[in-house]
Amino acid sequence: MPIETVVHGSNQYPLFTTKGNAAKYIMEFAKEIVKGGVIYDIGYGKDEWKFPGAIGIDLKDGNEYDAMHLPDAPADAVFNSHLFEHLERPYEAIDVWYEKLKVGGTLFMYLPNMDTQSYHRPWSNRKHLHWVSPHIMRMYFNDNKDKWVNVFISERDAYDAFTCFAEKI
Repeated sequence: MPIETVVHGSNQYPLFTTKGNAAKYIMEFAKEIVKGGVIYDIGYGKDEWKFPGAIGIDLKDGNEYDAMHLPDAPADAVFNSHLFEHLERPYEAIDVWYEKLKVGGTLFMYLPNMDTQSYHRPWSNRKHLHWVSPHIMRMYFNDNKDKWVNVFISERDAYDAFTCFAEKI
């Protein structure tokens, strides 16, 4: 059976990478890192895509909460997958998440690597408002060493995405 693909410019990608639920490709790894009683999954999309046991925060929920406005309960972890690039003010969102996290709490993001995946670039996918890459996230966390420890930023995986996680000081 042939692998279904999509062509974008001069690049070819597996078709499934355009269908959503990127979180499933990192979920088993994330479960080893994201732990605690109160976990927010921001921008999860569909109930079956949500981090297990997490409180889902998504615009589709029609409630008062979104990436910039979270419930009152302090969080042990904030998880999101392929959300950051959609936010109008993504670095302000990280500040909001930081304030919501307990000391020692974990921020875990799974992000499209726009250095290697042209389909995800803002001028190709108009839902994406920002360029995201491991290099950019390294610069952000390096400039915020007073807030975060145990920072880990991977390189490109087979899904043309990367993982970024850190603990709040």
